Amino acid sequence: MPPSPRTTAAARLRTAVRLLLTFAWINLTSLLFAILIFAAMAITDVVETPIGRYDLLLIAGLAITAVLWATGYETTREVGVVFAFHLLGLVMELFKVQQGSWSYPDEGWSVVAGVPLYSGFMYAAVGSFICQAWRRFDLRVTDYRPVLMTILAAAAYLNFFTHHWIWDLRWVIAVAFLIEMRRTLVHYTVAERRFRMPLALAFVLIAFFLWIAENVATFLGAWQYPDQEAFWQAVHVGKLGSWALLVTLSFALVATLKQYEGSLYGHRGDKPSVTRIGQRKT
Repeated sequence: MPPSPRTTAAARLRTAVRLLLTFAWINLTSLLFAILIFAAMAITDVVETPIGRYDLLLIAGLAITAVLWATGYETTREVGVVFAFHLLGLVMELFKVQQGSWSYPDEGWSVVAGVPLYSGFMYAAVGSFICQAWRRFDLRVTDYRPVLMTILAAAAYLNFFTHHWIWDLRWVIAVAFLIEMRRTLVHYTVAERRFRMPLALAFVLIAFFLWIAENVATFLGAWQYPDQEAFWQAVHVGKLGSWALLVTLSFALVATLKQYEGSLYGHRGDKPSVTRIGQRKT
């Protein structure tokens, strides 16, 4: 006797809920670095500390990185990627703070030109998430254009600096990204089931959650925008586009490494998790 439509619908609903919960759990485990950084922000916002808040956050960021590496939660290669993001973030912070784009209200000895050194860990958290999610979701990227994507990612990063003097090209760059990613797909695994989504959609989703995180961070006083000095208000939704473009740089750095799995690193013969246009898909 075949199952009734109601039984079939209930089974599908249970499967969908299980997949959704598993998907959320994998994302949470991939966000451990970011969660711990935000926990440190929250604690130092309400608890009196014997040293400056920014100094304590720097110590916390270094300790979190060391513990995750020592326990094997993050590999040495992933820590290297996190360090690279930290440096890229600090360079942008030093420039943007001088331009008055945002500021840090507290003081500390680990502050250079108005920028606390801990701030690079917020960018590092993005890199950590991408590395962790790549491994835990068993990500595979197909029809990727590495050269053009890297050039556009670099252009997006540079535009954060150059738009103070010349035209703001972020929308031109964004359109170019959409054209280049029109065939690029991200394949991922949830509960032993394989799914896929357009890479462009993945960037938008990550940018949305980064915007949420930015609202939380500014509420906790980690930094502030000029319109938040008198009282806190939500970060302008236009920052979503900025985050989406910034994520492209993080992704391009990781994807460049992932093209050489099984040759320059990893186990000999492993298939790269990124395949370029014209290559056999994995």
